[in-house]
Amino acid sequence: QVHLLESGGGLVQPGGSLRLSCTATGDLSRIYSAAWYRQAPGQQRELVAVMTTFGGGGDYADSVKGRFTISGDNKGTIYLQMNRLKVEDTAVYYCKRAEYWGQGTQVTVSS
Repeated sequence: QVHLLESGGGLVQPGGSLRLSCTATGDLSRIYSAAWYRQAPGQQRELVAVMTTFGGGGDYADSVKGRFTISGDNKGTIYLQMNRLKVEDTAVYYCKRAEYWGQGTQVTVSS
């Protein structure tokens, strides 16, 4: 069993930055995938970023390309650096590793 815990969400003004973290406990020895999703009120959950190489490199939704960066460290923590945030980035952000999901962390972008 793997448990994921996201942190780092909060309220930020447009143009600001946040870094989300996803820490994992449990057996990660056979888990190689990592991704961030988000879900805004009344919207379907959407893929934001998926890691293609551990430590750096990823594929991104067009809406966040050039502003968000997914990365990981050697302790299994996954990060999502979010820069130049926009009001439309407001959502609950979820970490996903293999079939496991975290509980989500709220990101609100508002002036």
